[in-house]
Amino acid sequence: MLNSELYLNPQIFDTNAERLPTRDGYGKGLVELGDTNSNIFVLTGDLAESTRAHHFLKKYPERFVECGVAEQNMMGVAAGLSLAGKIPFVSSYAVFVPGRNWDQLRVSVCYSKSNVKVAGAHAGISVGPDGATHQALEDLAITRVLPNLIVIVPCDMEETRKCTHAVAEIVGPCYFRFERDKTPVITTIKTPFKIGKANICWEGTHVTIAACGPLLYEALVAARELDAEGINAEVLNCHTLKPFDHSTLESSVQKTGCCVSVEDHQITGGLGGAIAESLGAHTPVPLERIGMPDHFGESGQTEELLTKYGMKAKDIANAAKRAIKRKV
Repeated sequence: MLNSELYLNPQIFDTNAERLPTRDGYGKGLVELGDTNSNIFVLTGDLAESTRAHHFLKKYPERFVECGVAEQNMMGVAAGLSLAGKIPFVSSYAVFVPGRNWDQLRVSVCYSKSNVKVAGAHAGISVGPDGATHQALEDLAITRVLPNLIVIVPCDMEETRKCTHAVAEIVGPCYFRFERDKTPVITTIKTPFKIGKANICWEGTHVTIAACGPLLYEALVAARELDAEGINAEVLNCHTLKPFDHSTLESSVQKTGCCVSVEDHQITGGLGGAIAESLGAHTPVPLERIGMPDHFGESGQTEELLTKYGMKAKDIANAAKRAIKRKV
């Protein structure tokens, strides 16, 4: 059953439930930060409106830096701003940041422990018609391996807003990604959010479903469908991939005995990789992974792509049943 202690949106399963782009939470969070902290700076690579950074530009143009299509230079500018005591937010598509400037992120930011916040927009196959070149499905893998870098995948608009505030309070490098399309608003303003702490959204005893990003909604739909069949799934919102919450995952799988990972990313290197590493080191149990199965994306509507590549609720439910069979 839904964990009522988390104050989740009570209309989450309604056909007319509110849907908003996660990127809107970033834009809103930036303006709120700008209102209270004069050290907040925002940089973009000619994508202010797409990343929703244009809201900050309209209100605080003197703290906005348009770097143009020069993502490597933009990361260097951000590192320099951090040395001057500013808190820069680097905003672009995830295929460009960290895709094109991974070297500058590695050396100028992570190696130097620069206080830079990196926002990767239009992540996953939800970019839809833009196709494979613009669908970041590898960004979590290439950021999670970088020392000193925190990696976060908020699940909806409200959690993205909270994430934007939370990373500003941390001194050090942070990367978080969000998507373009409108997705269900799962959480509320009262829902707890703490970097490094997974949330139990649905309580169960037969299988653990650990999800991140907007696909958390599909995981919750799958849990409801499984519940109707007498299968009790426990759903975790693993929004922080690094530092990963090993204890909550371990506690859950000790109870359920098996696990399913769910992400809009390659099944290797992202959440599935983090969970496989955690289970292997702490509590080995059967694991099924939902995500992109070693393919590039393609042009198409988001729902079509999620269906084709097996990331819908029915696919998660079937994976849960496979994991349970392997446990037996």
